[in-house]
Amino acid sequence: MLWHLGLIMPHMIHIVVGARPNQMKAAPLLRALREHPDFEPILVDTGQHYDHEMAGVFMQQFGMGEPDYSLEVGSGTHGAQTAKILEKYELLLLKKRPATVVIGDINSTVACALATVKLGVPLIHLEAGLRSGDRTMPEEINRILTDSIANLLWTPSPDGDEHLLSSGVPKHKIVRVGNIMIDTLTAMLDQVRDSKFLATLQLQHDQHVVITLHRPSNVDDSSQLSILLDEIRTMSKSFDIIWPIHPRTKARIEALGEFENLEQNPSIHITKPLGYIDFMKCIYESRMVVTDSGGIQEETTWLGVPCITLRPNTERPITITEGTNVLGEPKNLHREIKRVIDGPRRKKITIDLWDGKTAERCVQSLLEFLL
Repeated sequence: MLWHLGLIMPHMIHIVVGARPNQMKAAPLLRALREHPDFEPILVDTGQHYDHEMAGVFMQQFGMGEPDYSLEVGSGTHGAQTAKILEKYELLLLKKRPATVVIGDINSTVACALATVKLGVPLIHLEAGLRSGDRTMPEEINRILTDSIANLLWTPSPDGDEHLLSSGVPKHKIVRVGNIMIDTLTAMLDQVRDSKFLATLQLQHDQHVVITLHRPSNVDDSSQLSILLDEIRTMSKSFDIIWPIHPRTKARIEALGEFENLEQNPSIHITKPLGYIDFMKCIYESRMVVTDSGGIQEETTWLGVPCITLRPNTERPITITEGTNVLGEPKNLHREIKRVIDGPRRKKITIDLWDGKTAERCVQSLLEFLL
């Protein structure tokens, strides 16, 4: 390449992360850009999730190294956190103005997107076009705003393309690259299989359920949370349960006075948030997953593991139409569990461009975009 001769400088690219889901998606892209002579990737961590157990462990496991810049914004309300990130990232961009890749739908995504476009910096959105149709979700607002101002939009599936086109995004800005979370899963699958975490709990293959809960609609409403806890206790009569508990969820359960009872249940294994490898081991070997997360719907689909998503909608409908995911609500959880038990234990799922090569397509797209 000519830049080796000092004639052309490599393209500097900011990769912005702020929470664990970002890191799963950023890691393959960061690795691919580091290996390409035409790019100089810069990792920017906003610190939206600043706890080491919630973010730092993941970054270490993915081999990302320490961030080049840490904004250290910490927690706060949606408005306060978004404002802090925007202000701090703008100051960083004023020093140099590389193209910026924002990921997903968290506050860091929309805040850094706004700072970027206001300074006339090229903006790329990885995982563009997803829509739940539910504007009460802060993530939905973040998706809509980011997609509306991005210069290049990388989508994971056909529905993403359709949403963008119907909202007026020009076709030439849209590139379907596939699902980059699957890049991480395929790259680390051998490490996941080799994890000894389940042995420490003395659990057998296919005999446990994994639970993750954190959305306000499920855990902030005490009546909904109480229903869920009753359903989980009923489930524990038939299955062991692995529950890596989110700090917010734990606080809400403690406020109900129920946490000690859960801990005393021998079939409910409450753990701290787990690193990626041990967590995916739990999912890989599970009978089913009960969650209100977004990305887990995709990982369970690729693995063929039944998933019950406790939400009225999903921004990842392909996990329902082509995958293993179903939507449910707390009061009907037992019904969905019975359907899973009566159905196949594993399904063979193949979705176009969920092949572990999304990062490669992103690099090629960047080359075409920046030339």
